[in-house]
Amino acid sequence: TQVEESAISLWNWAVTKHMGSVVNDEQRAKLRFVACRLVCLCEGSDPPEGTIRRQILMSMKTGKGWIDIGKADLADGFLEIAMSTIEKLYVKLLKGSDGEADIRVHKADVEKNLFKVLSYQAESAVAQGDFQKAVMCVQRCKDMLMKLPKETCYLSILCYNFGVETYEWKRYEQSSFWLSQSYDIGKMDIKYSVGKEMQAKVLRLLATAYFEWDCNLYLDKALKAINLANQENLHPAGFFLKVKILLRSGASDEEINSAVAEFLHHEMTLDFCLNTAKLLLEHGRESVGFDFLKSVPERFESSPDLGKITLLHIEFLLQNKRELLAKQKVEEIIIGHYTGKQLLPEALNQLHIILWDRAAKHYEAKSYSEALHWYNYSVSFYTPGQIDKNLAKLQRNMASCYLHLKQVDKAKEAVKEAERCDPNSIFTKFSVYKIAVMEKDADKAVEAVIEMGKLVEKPSQHEDELRMDENTGTNLLSLAAQIALENEQQVVAMKALEYLSEHLQDCQQLFAALKCLVRLTLSKVMAENEEKSVTNVLNNTFSAAHKRLAESFTEEKFTGDMRILEAHWFRKVAWNLAVQFSGCPEKMRDFFLLSFKLSQFCPSDKAVLIAQKTCLLMTAAVDLEMGRQQVTTSKQMELLTQALQHLQACKEIWKVLKLTGDFAKDPTDTLLLLYEFEARSKLNDPTLHNLMESLWEQPQIEVKTLEIIASLAMESPARYPELCKKALKSALNLHRKQTVIDAVKFSKCLHSLISLSLPTGLTDLDACVLQEVWDYFEDALSVVSSTDAYPEMEILWLMTRAWNTGIFQYTIGKYKEAEQWCGLGMRFLNHLGSLKKSYE
Repeated sequence: TQVEESAISLWNWAVTKHMGSVVNDEQRAKLRFVACRLVCLCEGSDPPEGTIRRQILMSMKTGKGWIDIGKADLADGFLEIAMSTIEKLYVKLLKGSDGEADIRVHKADVEKNLFKVLSYQAESAVAQGDFQKAVMCVQRCKDMLMKLPKETCYLSILCYNFGVETYEWKRYEQSSFWLSQSYDIGKMDIKYSVGKEMQAKVLRLLATAYFEWDCNLYLDKALKAINLANQENLHPAGFFLKVKILLRSGASDEEINSAVAEFLHHEMTLDFCLNTAKLLLEHGRESVGFDFLKSVPERFESSPDLGKITLLHIEFLLQNKRELLAKQKVEEIIIGHYTGKQLLPEALNQLHIILWDRAAKHYEAKSYSEALHWYNYSVSFYTPGQIDKNLAKLQRNMASCYLHLKQVDKAKEAVKEAERCDPNSIFTKFSVYKIAVMEKDADKAVEAVIEMGKLVEKPSQHEDELRMDENTGTNLLSLAAQIALENEQQVVAMKALEYLSEHLQDCQQLFAALKCLVRLTLSKVMAENEEKSVTNVLNNTFSAAHKRLAESFTEEKFTGDMRILEAHWFRKVAWNLAVQFSGCPEKMRDFFLLSFKLSQFCPSDKAVLIAQKTCLLMTAAVDLEMGRQQVTTSKQMELLTQALQHLQACKEIWKVLKLTGDFAKDPTDTLLLLYEFEARSKLNDPTLHNLMESLWEQPQIEVKTLEIIASLAMESPARYPELCKKALKSALNLHRKQTVIDAVKFSKCLHSLISLSLPTGLTDLDACVLQEVWDYFEDALSVVSSTDAYPEMEILWLMTRAWNTGIFQYTIGKYKEAEQWCGLGMRFLNHLGSLKKSYE
């Protein structure tokens, strides 16, 4: 008892809270489910009548609740409980009845509940697609209507709802059955009927179901249903549907005329009449359609929307290629416009659309004069001096027609009007641009392109109907470049392509534009030798290509292979430009560096690695060269540091490259060494000595390399005399080891070594330094004695330096040393040629 009371309280709470919108439909269904199940579980062996009635009510409403929230499968069990409980009630009532009268009352009482349960079961069956079960339930309900006539309306509407549901699911056979049932049930009892309007509505949907199911097969049924509908309650929708069915069935004009005539004397809205006329004309029934259209104005003479009829007339005249008649109608409207018979704004806008559409068709067919004719009709509706965005667009379209007709002055007038109406439109600027190109006014064309570029960056906030999508600006710039190229105006085309490449999102289009810009710029360089004015354009173009290649790609159309092809194209052109700008080190360096950066998007095969290595070597070489010429220390340091960075990257590539083949004759190792030595020595880099330690250990180092290192070690701002001497000594040793000594090279190397070891003007020299220098002089004598190829001026220089060293020793009282050095000098005297007599 306590559980049952709690369940009833829960049920009542769910009802009151649902009314207060505290719980939603689904929550209420769940609460009812719990309460109902608890009540059923509490049922005794012989429950009283009140308990049974409560169970019936709760089971029915729980089942209905599940149906209403779209969970019909959960409803069936409760509806079955309701059905069995109704039977229990009936048995209980019969037991306690007194006579026939009581039985009839009890039977009627039970049948009301039974009718409801059956109708709910029918709903559940339809929702679950069980057509046969639904039919059976409805048939039982239908049989009960004789005893429950008041339920006629309910059952008729229920069948109508089933018809609507199955129609929406395109189950036309089932839909037609339910709609027929709805109509038949609605006729069963006039007193409790759904009414003529509802019956007509049912029949119209029935006719529609037959029409959409198979109009040819069920034509007669569809026509019969719609005729019945129109007899029950005449409605414009019924008339319209009848005409549709007749048209689909291929009825004759006479039959359709007859159907139209039936309704001409009934009240119909203007829009309905227009839709009927459209229907007739769209199905090729021109005769009936135009006759019907002619009859409409008389019925709506006072309507402000009368212009809609004329517009429809014009549209269909144009569709049927009766352009002259259409023009007459338009001219009538224009006359009316200036004589107090203006169209409503909505109708006037529609007319403009019709006129522009016709003009556009002529434009596409290249009938520019005819297009202008239709555009002029549109202009007629604007007052002089009126400012309107649409008028600006109209004038631009007319300007395009005039340009095709070579009527430039008229085109300029039209564009002037467009500028007056909408000066900040990119489309207006484009019209200005086209005229400038046609008149070969490059300055004005470039100015227009610049304005267009600005508008692409910041689209106008005032363009309402002409609001640009993201591609409009780039499409116009692309077209601008194309027009300039067609008219051989390269400077203008380049400017358009510059702006275009800044805004294009499509990769394929972007790279096509960039390549075109590169080719144009190069041709300008070649033709006019304008290196300075176009280098910035080239730099920006290559930088844009590099930036886009570096971005992660999401475009499916732009594949990895395409990316590689573009990278190869740009790296090769950058290489060629670097070579071309050999007279300008800075530009050459920039393009070699660009070529290297672009090559990083290519597969690292041998050819690409060689190109990368060369680019970096050349870049480092130019940095060093520019560093030698810098006046400011800071700039020199910056260039030297850059050179080191490029050399480091080059060394990494060179390591990989050497694994791919034999590079024995490649000078890269030597160049890397010399460039790094120069950069580090001039930067006063503490790691320089470590670098040189690895150098002295190399077995196959060349004399030339050692001599260059010696020179670089003393080239300002570097000053490393000990490194210089060491390099010169190593070079001298290599000279000695030659089978035949090259006396000239030997003499130069020895000269440098003696100059470094025995500075001019110094008298207080260490004895071991003098001994070291003495050995160099002895070396020189041995070579001089063994060959006639030793340069005479070098012999003279050696003799003079030895003699002067002796004199210096004499002045400080070192007579023995002085005698030795002067004697050494005189030993060279014997080897002089023509100069010997002068010095003896």
